[in-house]
Amino acid sequence: MSPRTVLSPYARLFAVPGSRAFALAGWIGRLPASTLGLGTVLLVEAETDSYALAGAVSGTLAAAFALASPLWARLVDRRGQGGVLRVAMVALAVTGLAFLAVVVAGAPQWTWFVLAAATGGASPNVGSLVRARWAHALPEAGQRQTAFAFESVVDEVVFVVGPPLVTVLASLVTPPAGFLTGLLAGVVGGWALSGQRESQPPPQPVRTGGPRQKSGILTAPVIVVAVSSLGVGITFGAIDVVVVAFAEEEGSPTSAGLVLAMFAVGSLLAGLVYGLLRLPGTLAARFVACSVLFGVAGQLLFVVGSLSWLMPAALLGGMAIAPTLVSGASLVESRVPRASLTEALTWTMAGLIGGVTLGAALAGAAVDAWGAQDAFAVPALAAALGGVLALVGSPLLRTPAAGGPGADGEVPQASPEAPVERQAAG
Repeated sequence: MSPRTVLSPYARLFAVPGSRAFALAGWIGRLPASTLGLGTVLLVEAETDSYALAGAVSGTLAAAFALASPLWARLVDRRGQGGVLRVAMVALAVTGLAFLAVVVAGAPQWTWFVLAAATGGASPNVGSLVRARWAHALPEAGQRQTAFAFESVVDEVVFVVGPPLVTVLASLVTPPAGFLTGLLAGVVGGWALSGQRESQPPPQPVRTGGPRQKSGILTAPVIVVAVSSLGVGITFGAIDVVVVAFAEEEGSPTSAGLVLAMFAVGSLLAGLVYGLLRLPGTLAARFVACSVLFGVAGQLLFVVGSLSWLMPAALLGGMAIAPTLVSGASLVESRVPRASLTEALTWTMAGLIGGVTLGAALAGAAVDAWGAQDAFAVPALAAALGGVLALVGSPLLRTPAAGGPGADGEVPQASPEAPVERQAAG
């Protein structure tokens, strides 16, 4: 079978009108996901020589993003993506530049935390917005799984390109360059996405005089996926800090970006394969199995002793990332009302980013206290935590949430009204 035939499900995605444009804008717009956190670590560490402070500031930015992004998503569901994105991009540019200025100028450190929080709070989750566009455009559940797998691959491409770019710019040009590049890419991509009105899902304004609509966060699958994503996020946040410190201890600081890219390469390859498979079992079972696999793969970090071993460990460990994220997104998409889809997807990512906050802070303190090699215990144990939380929450996934479009074990088809809405929106 030729590669063209194998990859044809992905090619068919881009027959959807406007899909190439919003996919490209979404790819550029989510570059801050892999650059702002690492860029903050490199920037603050260069100014203060403290990984603990760098992790705390980076974690503050991530925490603000985790708290604010669902609010942006709710506004998007109610008012549409275009106008909300434009406001957010202006706010992101202003707050991000102000944060960079106070760090470089050596302003009081409390201003660093305030503006880091403001920058994170001004950042909507672009990946969730793009996934909502795919869910709106594709009538078949199999197509949506392929689209979500493609978006997971895009996420990993971001993490292949971003960390090496930030590390090289910060190490060879100037520490602020990495953060600034990620910030400008996010603003440009988000602004470009905001102008693509034809492909955005129609707004779902709040109805007055009727029963209050439940938020996507009130469904059991969203809660389970968001909570279990906490462990995954701690792993991600800790890896950024520990790998940078370990590469520096090994005398090769520029290798940090390459190691982080290896995690992303492994996830990218696994995501491409997962999107083509039609696996047996329920969506809930796939999510739990992938989460447990992620937890097991994370234990490879306990035996890291050199950069030469860390590279293959990163590649193998990365292969568990995309299936976990794709299976979680597919499960949530099958169980929540269409009007709350963007918010529901964003809440699951909020659990992930909330974990990044905690992971960056824990890893920074661990590096300063134990050294970089022993600090790999933080991401390894966090990966195990993600698998355990998914297992503990699995009984809640057996019954479909009230108001959700799907049932356990079934990938839902689009509602009869969906094609009509798409034609009207087009």
